[in-house]
Amino acid sequence: SLLVNAAGQPRKEKVKLPSSLQGRRPNSIPNKKIEDPVAGKVNTSSLATTRQHLSGFHLIPPRVMLGVLKEGCTYAATVILKNVGVNFSRFRVKQPPPHTGLRVMYTPGPVAGLQVELEIEIFAMVIGGEDTGGLEEISHDIEILTETETLLLPVRANIL
Repeated sequence: SLLVNAAGQPRKEKVKLPSSLQGRRPNSIPNKKIEDPVAGKVNTSSLATTRQHLSGFHLIPPRVMLGVLKEGCTYAATVILKNVGVNFSRFRVKQPPPHTGLRVMYTPGPVAGLQVELEIEIFAMVIGGEDTGGLEEISHDIEILTETETLLLPVRANIL
C-alpha cells in the first residue's frame, strides 16, 4: 500500500514513483514531433488494435562508469542502442565538445528491429590547472537524438 510502510506504520512522506511507471523512460526528453509520415511503418493485423506507442530505443547499459583512468591514455567502452519498436527508426549522436576528451563512433543509418553498437572513446586529460589532489572528475551526458526522443547517456570517470 502507498499509505503504510513495510512495518505497517502510516507513511510520513509521499512515495515517488519511478519514471518507468510514470510512462516515460529515465534520462530521456520526448520530442514534440512524434509521427513522421515518411518513416517506415509496419501494418499488420496484430498491431492494428494496439494503442500502445511501439517505438523507441533502449541503451544497454544506461550509463557508463569508467572508474579511475590514467592521464594521457585512451580508453573505450561499448554501449548498445537497441531498437525496441516495430518500425525502423533513425538516430544520430551529438558529439561531445573536444575539451571533454570524449568521442562517439558509430555507423549511421536506420535501425530496423536490431541494435547498433556505439563505441565511447575517452582520451584521459586533466583540463583545469588548479590543484585537485591529483584526481579530476569527468562528467558528461552524451545526447542521442532519435525520431521520438532525445536519450541522455551519462559518462563518468576520474582521471588520476
